Amino acid sequence: MFRVSRSTSEVPWRDRFPAALTLVIPVVFGAAWMAAGGAPVHFPLVNLGALVLSLLWIMTGRGPHTAFSRHLLAVVLLLVMVAPVVIGPQVTSISGDRVVRWFPLGNITLHAGMLTTPALIVLAARNSKLAAPIILAALLATLLQPDAATGFALTFAAVGLHHVTKDWKVGLVSILGFFASITMALHGEIAPQPFVERVLVEAAKQDLLLAAALAISLISAFLLILFAISVVREVRFALAGLLFGFLIMSLMSNYPTPFIGYGAAPILGFGLALGLHRIPAR
Repeated sequence: MFRVSRSTSEVPWRDRFPAALTLVIPVVFGAAWMAAGGAPVHFPLVNLGALVLSLLWIMTGRGPHTAFSRHLLAVVLLLVMVAPVVIGPQVTSISGDRVVRWFPLGNITLHAGMLTTPALIVLAARNSKLAAPIILAALLATLLQPDAATGFALTFAAVGLHHVTKDWKVGLVSILGFFASITMALHGEIAPQPFVERVLVEAAKQDLLLAAALAISLISAFLLILFAISVVREVRFALAGLLFGFLIMSLMSNYPTPFIGYGAAPILGFGLALGLHRIPAR
């Protein structure tokens, strides 16, 4: 277990480097691939800008350290997840259903699930009483969009958390999440966008070595989260499960590929989560 200093809750800088590398390796590889592959100029620039912001938070951020601030952050993140239903742009899925997963921020749109769920999972993993309700609320918000990638990611996060805690409530949520995500998959698939969805599949068509390098960069991020970042097992297994879910869905269907594909949301989302160092357990 870890200790939180009374004078400061800062994590030593050396303990923050694995968290920083979790993002640096795949984002830099992805940006290089996009720049060399003919993507619009702003695609790699947006990702690298999101990386810089995330690294600043990871290396210098603190907290939240009070129960009230953690609860408030969870509520704000859940509201952001629901926001696309009200204010976000909508597209029509392949099955003809309405899909609302994004909300505008200036000239870019952010994927709500990838932006919010990493920090929500960290908050859930550090609160044994509210873990199941937080994940369930996130699943319900995802069902409104609908977004099978986020649904399965939350389900795998619950599986990872249950593996450590053996909390039957979290286990039940993982079962509910599985069936809810299947429902979302039937109604929420959209046409793929170049450099956003199915990145590894498209890279493999160009060059198998290139695809292998991108895949290794993602595997490194997964392994760093699972074994190297300076947080307790509950957080590591839950956050690794979340990333695994996003990655598997990006391979199986038309869903965004985090870190190496165009999109600031997963970089900012995991950056926020990785910067929530040593939140006290409740």
